[in-house]
Amino acid sequence: MTRVRKVIVIGLDGLEPSLVEPMLASGSLPNLARLAALGGYTRLGTTSPAQTPVAWSTFATGLNPGGHGIFDFISRDPKTYLPDLALNRFAQKNAFTPPRAVNRRQGEGLWTTLAYGGVTSSVIRCPCTFPPDELDGQMLSGMGVPDLRGGLGTGTFYSTSPQTIQAGEGEQISTLQKTGARTFTTQIIGPRGPRSSGDLTLPLEVTINPETDSATLRCPGAKPDEVTVRRGAWGEWVRVRFKTGLLQSAKGMVRFSLRKLEPDVELYASPVNFDPKDPLFPISEPADFSSELADDLGPFYTTGMAEDHAALMNGRIDEQSFLQQCEELWDQRQAMLMRSLEQSRDGLVFCLFDTPDRVQHLFWRFLEPDHPANLGAKPDPAFLDTIAAQYRRADQAVGAALATADDQTLVIALSDHGFGSFRRCVELNAWLRDHGLLKMTSDTKPGDPETSLLRGIDWTQTKAYAVGLGGIYLNQAGREAQGIVAPAEAEALESQIIQALTGLQDPTNGHKPVREVRRRAELYSGPHAMESPDLMVHLDRGYRVGWATGLGGVAAEVLSDNIKRWSGDHIFDPAVVPGVLFMNRPFRSSGCDLRDLSPTILEAFGVSPRSTLEGRSLFS
Repeated sequence: MTRVRKVIVIGLDGLEPSLVEPMLASGSLPNLARLAALGGYTRLGTTSPAQTPVAWSTFATGLNPGGHGIFDFISRDPKTYLPDLALNRFAQKNAFTPPRAVNRRQGEGLWTTLAYGGVTSSVIRCPCTFPPDELDGQMLSGMGVPDLRGGLGTGTFYSTSPQTIQAGEGEQISTLQKTGARTFTTQIIGPRGPRSSGDLTLPLEVTINPETDSATLRCPGAKPDEVTVRRGAWGEWVRVRFKTGLLQSAKGMVRFSLRKLEPDVELYASPVNFDPKDPLFPISEPADFSSELADDLGPFYTTGMAEDHAALMNGRIDEQSFLQQCEELWDQRQAMLMRSLEQSRDGLVFCLFDTPDRVQHLFWRFLEPDHPANLGAKPDPAFLDTIAAQYRRADQAVGAALATADDQTLVIALSDHGFGSFRRCVELNAWLRDHGLLKMTSDTKPGDPETSLLRGIDWTQTKAYAVGLGGIYLNQAGREAQGIVAPAEAEALESQIIQALTGLQDPTNGHKPVREVRRRAELYSGPHAMESPDLMVHLDRGYRVGWATGLGGVAAEVLSDNIKRWSGDHIFDPAVVPGVLFMNRPFRSSGCDLRDLSPTILEAFGVSPRSTLEGRSLFS
C-alpha cells in the first residue's frame, strides 16, 4: 500500500448488504459502484452484539468489546442491580464542585494514535466520543451526547386532554391549560433541579390560529421569544436558559411540532438539546468547535440520538414530520462533512450519517404488508421507497466525498452492521421465569410496568436475569449483591441455559428464534471482558429481544408479535447482519471485520499503533 496524504471515511449507519447489492446491480448507487470499481467491495463482519455504539467503538479502537468496554446501551451495577446508561457517566467529587462527564469507552481512539504520529483529524459524530477524545484537529461528539436532562432524549407532548394519554417511551405529558378562547399556558420542561428539587421549567403561552392552521408560542426570555408553528411542520429552534443556581444556568435549544388544533390541541416539543454555542458540557474538541459550526452552518441537533424516533413511535408526530426532520439532519451532516473536506488538505476526515439506521428502524414495516406492526392494515404505498431513498442519499454523500479526492486520498465507505425485519419479540426474563431461574416478588406479576429496571425480582431465589438487548447475567455469589450461584456452579448453569434456550420453538411458525448462545470467554477478551454479560443470546432474523427485557423488565409472555412502529432492527446474530465496506484501493476482502479498519488507516498513513490492535490491515 502506497502511503496516502488523506483518508476520508464515510460512515453509513445500518446499510444492509441484501439491499445494497441489488441497488448496485441496477445502477441506483453509482458513486458506491464507482468506489467499488476503483478498489473493491465486501461484506464486513460486525460485533456481538451488532449494536451501533458497540460496533463504532470497535471501529475506532481496533478492539473487541472486551477491550473497549462497550457492550450495550445499558449496563448494570452488580452491587445494586440498577441498570445504567453504558456510554458515559457523570462524576462529582463533592457538592461544591461541578459534575463532569466521563466517557466509558476505553481503548485509544484511532484519531488519538494518529495525533501522536503527527496526523490531524476531523471527526464528525462518531458514537461514544462524549466527552470528546484527545486528538490533533477537531471533533464533534456523536451518539452518547445526552439531552439537557441527562438522558438519551426525552420529548414533551402537550395536550388539552392529558388525562386520556399514557406516556410512551422517552416522553413526558404536560397539560395545556385553557386561559382564553384561543390561548393556553404550560411550561417547557428543562433539566432536573439541583439536589432533587424537581424539574426546572420555563413558562410557555400557546395561541392557536385556526385560520392559518398554526399556533404562536411565546416564552419570555427565550430567543426568539415568539415563534409560529404550522400544523404538521417543525418550528425554528428556540434557545432557552434554565436557572440552576445563584449565578448558574443551563442553556439549551428546543423545537416544536404542532400535531392538532381540534378537537383537542396537541403540541410536541423535542428533547432540549445542548446549545452548540454554549453547551452544558463540552461536546467538541476544541471546546469552541461546536460554536464555530453553529456560526457557519446555523443551529443544529446535538443529542446523540438526534432523530425524534420516540415521538413517531408514540404517535406524537407523523411519518412526514419525521422524514422532514431526517432530511434536515442529512443536510446538516452533509454541510459539516463538506466543511471538513474543504478545510482539511490532509489527514483523516470521518463523518457518520446515522439517519439510514433510524429510518430503517421505523419504516421497515412498509416493505412487508404482513408485518405485525401494520396491525392488519395495508401499508401506505407513499413510504414504500423511503428506505431506498436513504440509500440513494447515502450514495450522494459518497459522491461528494469522492469529488474532493485525488490520487493520494484513500476513500472508505462502510456500515457498522446490516438490517432486517423485527417481527417477533423474545422476552428473556419471561423465559428465565418460566424455567425456574428467575423469581418475582409476591407483590408483582408478569407484565407489570413496575418490573422494569430489574425491580420486582426476588434475588434470594433468582439464578439468572437479563437486561439490555441480548445479555444474560448469572446472579453470582460474591459478585452480585444477593448472589446465590456459587462460582463452581456457574459453568453448569450456563450449559443448562444454553441447551434449553437454543431449543426454544416459536409455536406460530415452528421456527427456532435462538441461533446460538455464546459464553463470555468465546466472544470477549481484554481488560474489560469481565464487565460483559455472562451469556450473549444471538437471535435469528425476524426476532429481537423484547421491549420489557431491554429495560430489565419481566413480560407476561416469552414470545409475542412486535406491533410497534419500530419494525426493523439489527440486533440479531452478528453472522446474519454484516455491514458493507467499499474502498477506492484494492484490499483483502475475505474475513474482514470492523477491527481491521483502524490498522488499515494507520498503515495508509504510515503510523504505527501505540498498543496492540486485534485487527489486521486490509492492505497486508
